Amino acid sequence: MAVHFNHTLVEADDRDLTADFLVELLGLAPAGSYGMFRVVELGNEVSLDVMQVGGPVKPQHYAFLVSEAEFDQIWERIKQRGLTFWADPLHQHPGQINTHDGGRGLYWSDPNGHNLEIITRPYGAGL
Repeated sequence: MAVHFNHTLVEADDRDLTADFLVELLGLAPAGSYGMFRVVELGNEVSLDVMQVGGPVKPQHYAFLVSEAEFDQIWERIKQRGLTFWADPLHQHPGQINTHDGGRGLYWSDPNGHNLEIITRPYGAGL
């Protein structure tokens, strides 16, 4: 049997706010609930299981591979919300996107400080 990535936990100060933020910005179906988690389903049978923590959130990085059309839609929602976005993971190039590997990419932060990224081509695809 091949190994497939199934889910990961996303820490949040407010699980509902975070799950709603993710589904709205990424254009996904509303998040379901499973016990203490809000489950954000991605298109490749992977889920982000958002859980509320009682202490400081440890910011993580989450990258999403999207189509060119999805990129445009997500980027537009980011701009409509007035969110800052960057071309790089260290947030040194605000208001810009990157064109790595012949695709497009950008980074923005969720309400917990998680570094979110959308890309239209996997890294190394242009080699």
